[in-house]
Amino acid sequence: MTDRQRVLILGGTAEAAVLITKIQAISGVEAIASLAGRTEQRNPVATRIGGFGGANGLVDYLRSQQINFIIDATHPFAAQISFNAAQAADECGINRLMLVRPDWEQQPGDRWISVASHQAAANILSGLADRIFLSIGRQEISSYAHLKSLWFLMRMISPPAANMPIPAGKIILEQGPFSLAQERSLFQAEQIGAIVSKNSGGDATYAKIIAARELGIPVVMVQRPSRPDGEQVSDVAAVLNWLQKQLK
Repeated sequence: MTDRQRVLILGGTAEAAVLITKIQAISGVEAIASLAGRTEQRNPVATRIGGFGGANGLVDYLRSQQINFIIDATHPFAAQISFNAAQAADECGINRLMLVRPDWEQQPGDRWISVASHQAAANILSGLADRIFLSIGRQEISSYAHLKSLWFLMRMISPPAANMPIPAGKIILEQGPFSLAQERSLFQAEQIGAIVSKNSGGDATYAKIIAARELGIPVVMVQRPSRPDGEQVSDVAAVLNWLQKQLK
C-alpha cells in the first residue's frame, strides 16, 4: 500500500479516544477525529470540532478530505449523526463500521422502569419520589423543567446553556468514572429517592446502577434510540481487526 488511507473517526465515547490513538499507530493510515464538543480535544491526531451540517455537509467533507473509511464511535444516544454517517457513506461509496458498546442489562435486585423517551420518563416521576437524581447530561434536562413539585440533583460535564429551562434543584459538574462508594455516599447524602438514567452502557457511570440496586432505589431507564442498519462491533479490538481486513 503506497498511499496513506484516511480514516474518519466520529467520536464521543471513551472507546473512541482509545481507538483514535491505536488507529493512528497503524502504518499507512491517517486518523482524523471528529468530536461534537470541547470535552475530548486531547488527541494526538488531526481533530475537527463541531457538526458537519447534516448528511450533505458530511458528504462534502468526505469527498474534499478523500476519506477512505468511517468509524462511527459516537455515543449510543447520538443517533442523528449515525444516520447522517450512514447516508453519507452510502452516497460516497465508503465502508462504514459502528462501534456500539453493549446496553446495560437488568440484574437481580434492580428496580428498573424502562421507558422509550425523556418525555415518558418525566410523565412517571410525580409520585415515584420527591428527590430525583437526573443523570442524563445537559441536553435533555429541559424535558423535566415543568416538574415544579420535584427536586433534582443533576450531574453533567458542562453546564447547560444560559437560556435553557432547567428543573429546580442542584447541578454538579463532574465527569466519570465514579466509584461505587462515591455514588452510594452521594445518594444517601442527598436523600435520593429515584434515578433517571440513559442506558448508555460502559463502565464509567455504571456504579450508579449498582448503588441504586444496593440501596433499593428505582431507576427510570431511558432506552436507546434506533440506529441505522450496518455492520457493528462492540469493542476496540474488533474495530482494529475490521480495519486491518479492509486495508489488505
